Amino acid sequence: MSEGLGDATGVRQAVSVVLPLSLDGEPDWPRGPLPFGDERQPWDAARRGGYFAPAVTRALYGGRWHRAVDVTVGALTLVGVEVLRVATPKEPRQALGVLHFDVVGPELLAVLRAIGRRPRAQPDPLTGELDPAVLFAGVADAAPPTAPFALARPYTVAFFTPDATHTAALRVEGRLPASADGWLRCLAWRATEADNPSPPERLERVAEQAIRMSADWSALVGRHGAAFVGHRPDGGDGDFYEFALHQARTVHLDALLLGMVQRDHLDALTDELSTVFANSTGLARRVSALERNIALFRSTYWRRHQTAHGPANGLLRAFQEQHRMPELFADVLAEAADLSRIVQTRDGQQIAGALGVLTILGLPLGTALSVLQVLGDEDPWHLLIALGAACAATAAALTTRYGRLVLASLRSGPRG
Repeated sequence: MSEGLGDATGVRQAVSVVLPLSLDGEPDWPRGPLPFGDERQPWDAARRGGYFAPAVTRALYGGRWHRAVDVTVGALTLVGVEVLRVATPKEPRQALGVLHFDVVGPELLAVLRAIGRRPRAQPDPLTGELDPAVLFAGVADAAPPTAPFALARPYTVAFFTPDATHTAALRVEGRLPASADGWLRCLAWRATEADNPSPPERLERVAEQAIRMSADWSALVGRHGAAFVGHRPDGGDGDFYEFALHQARTVHLDALLLGMVQRDHLDALTDELSTVFANSTGLARRVSALERNIALFRSTYWRRHQTAHGPANGLLRAFQEQHRMPELFADVLAEAADLSRIVQTRDGQQIAGALGVLTILGLPLGTALSVLQVLGDEDPWHLLIALGAACAATAAALTTRYGRLVLASLRSGPRG
């Protein structure tokens, strides 16, 4: 990175790592998200609940637990862990784990590259005392999930503020140099220029995709990571960036967590769609269950506007766009509508077939009995002859093209 930002040491450096979990049971940890900030005004569930819409608040904090810790290994200091339950209809144990780290020294990008398993990167830092299997022992299984999951690998959210020497990240006379977005891209993509060289066209797209939180800092959301970078020197204690870091670790991270929850549920719905025709029976029942799950997802989790405060909506939409979630949800709705039409058409055909059978059976019999009644004939033998003639007429009618269509409509399609 130009001007030494690749090995820069920021005034404030932090990384939050999000990874998939499978809950063993409800943790005995304190309920709610990990509170950051001033003890008099912590960013706890109550304060964050006033930031988001009520439906989002229920999704993000209704099943969430935290534990404050203090473990230092090398450049990383773990300050807390969280668990967010994101149960889907088929995977009730599904959850997200969050690890919050402070980073010291010129190791921020190196840590991100190691977590991203980049070639020639340092060993994965999430081992030993920082191994998720150790940190979540007795609470959740941190083994890679076998079910559909948005996080194929840990998702990282990095925060970096410069000092006066980091001119490549600083605004000059109100203008932001291209190198600032280059650094933002490196942190969000967990890659150096050598890992993934940037043509000018890509840097132009980064500038378009970057979210300008304010004149002081920007954000960029990628498929496997996000980053926040300051654009003026950080003044240390009491500086605005202290508040910015708390926001990045709380409501801005929560906006991205909501996107991950949405993606997990969309993956589960897509998987459910793919198995609708796996069995020859119970189509109507499976389609009905799918429609219920779609309605539950739409009313509980699917949001594109989650708050009237700040840029969290932009972060969520950027995550959704990275994962093509609007298009994916539109495809799910279209496929579900097609399946519903198939079931309705099949049910309509079977109802019409049943009415046709009643017509074929009832018309000859009704005609024969009506003739006997008009004639006033009460002879049992004549009644039996009339019944036999009605059965013969019915059998003959079933051999016609109309009769064969009626029988075929009753047999067609899997049983619901």
